[in-house]
Amino acid sequence: MHRQSYRPDRPLVVVNPTRVANAEFEIVVAHYNEDISWLAKHSSECCVYTKGPAKNSPDPPFTFTPLPNIGREGHTFLYHIVNHYDDQADVTLFVQGRIDDHVDLSVDEMKAKSLAASIGQVCTFPFRELEHFDHWEGIPWEEYPCWQRWSSMETAKMKETPLQYFQKYISESERIPAAVGFAPGAIFAVRKETIQQHSKAYFERLLEKMFLGDMAHVNPETGHYMERFWLAMFNPDEYVQWEISDVSTIKRNKDGQLAKGRWYHTPMGSAVDLGALRRGEVIGSPAIDSGASGDTASSPQTPLSSLGDEDDLLEKSKGD
Repeated sequence: MHRQSYRPDRPLVVVNPTRVANAEFEIVVAHYNEDISWLAKHSSECCVYTKGPAKNSPDPPFTFTPLPNIGREGHTFLYHIVNHYDDQADVTLFVQGRIDDHVDLSVDEMKAKSLAASIGQVCTFPFRELEHFDHWEGIPWEEYPCWQRWSSMETAKMKETPLQYFQKYISESERIPAAVGFAPGAIFAVRKETIQQHSKAYFERLLEKMFLGDMAHVNPETGHYMERFWLAMFNPDEYVQWEISDVSTIKRNKDGQLAKGRWYHTPMGSAVDLGALRRGEVIGSPAIDSGASGDTASSPQTPLSSLGDEDDLLEKSKGD
């Protein structure tokens, strides 16, 4: 078992000495062994946490903070929030070491979009649509061949259901939601006021219950559910569908995301997790197999006006 426990009030390492406290903008990077040269132009704005072998540590100009390989990106992001609660950047962009399988924008474009975020907004990025989650008793992994990569790994199983975790540590309410919307890959940006609507103690408890103790594992089941809870935690009015009938009358919210209750459903039995394309001002074709990402990606972009009806496109993406 790859387990390692520590106390959230006793950081394992000294905070990255090159990090700028209270910056206007910061990119928090959850790294394992990925090539993050796509972020090189923005290295001074990056706070990199690496969980991989020393031989795969990021090269200069990056500096980084090593963490134990537990908890997936959810642990990394919560670790950062807890340890920098009082000196967060005005806007923080949370990313993984590779994003070109989920996002087709350059880092400059993501930064501009992030800085435009308002208080309470959770900024997400094309090309993936927001998705629907309602497996409150647990994801039936065997029904989703497209997620076999994760279900076939050694996993630390949760002691409670996703609903119990959501009620106790996310919503702190006994209400049972019909569904929540989430951004696949947990790539998002928020303002510090959006984070600080919750107390530091809230995040410390969440870190402890989701990723420490029995869940201090390289692949805890809680990591997959935390990916699905971020948006609901920061803006429940927009991303929690409390009743089945609670469906927006418009297709997209003011941020261009699929509106409440209209999120994409990954079909059971899907062999490939293609998700659904998100329509914004432009749509790119991500270079998933090239290894390119961020500023280095070559993504042909097509004007929205040439792509046809939105519903036709969504149905096509479901069938691909």
